[in-house]
Amino acid sequence: MPLIALTGGIASGKSTIARRLAEHGAVVVDADQTVRDLQRPGLPVFDAIVDAFGTAVVADDGSLDRAALGAIVFADAEHRERLNAIVHPAVRDETQRRFREAFAADPRAVVVYDVPLLAEARGTGEWDLVVVAHAPAEARIRRMVADRGMTREDAAARVRSQVSDDERLALADVVIDTSGSLEETLHQADLLWTRLDVSGPQ
Repeated sequence: MPLIALTGGIASGKSTIARRLAEHGAVVVDADQTVRDLQRPGLPVFDAIVDAFGTAVVADDGSLDRAALGAIVFADAEHRERLNAIVHPAVRDETQRRFREAFAADPRAVVVYDVPLLAEARGTGEWDLVVVAHAPAEARIRRMVADRGMTREDAAARVRSQVSDDERLALADVVIDTSGSLEETLHQADLLWTRLDVSGPQ
């Protein structure tokens, strides 16, 4: 059954779509959670990050200070590329393992990879379908200010650190417009599930 990439810019509503697909029965592999798992103290990715960026990115409890690391890499493209070179290969290997595990458990599973940086990190070669959650950059900036307490400047910097909307949309087989209401977004996710034709016993 299908292996689907679900991507979208920051604050695009991508995770809302992933949760809806999970409610329908999809197995969701979350890229951000995979990163967090790999960045635990004592693991190779954690050690490589500390070697690259110093102890300023280590919290008082010994874990990775993701906010401190984010402040460094979102402000500087060279630092961001350095971090990506550490994280992306490890995430790619681990997600491939999780995909195999899901299909081994159920060969008819629908596996959804919830991945913000598809365009930056993985391309489109292995996917049966690429779904892009899309809302204009200005709308996403407003959401980050309202929902996450970020300054407009910080929110805009996060948007600029990612590929453009046009680059992301160019990858899409399906676009879910998340600029409207929550109900409209969920309805589009429901239609996508119907399109996958996965009804019936699994």
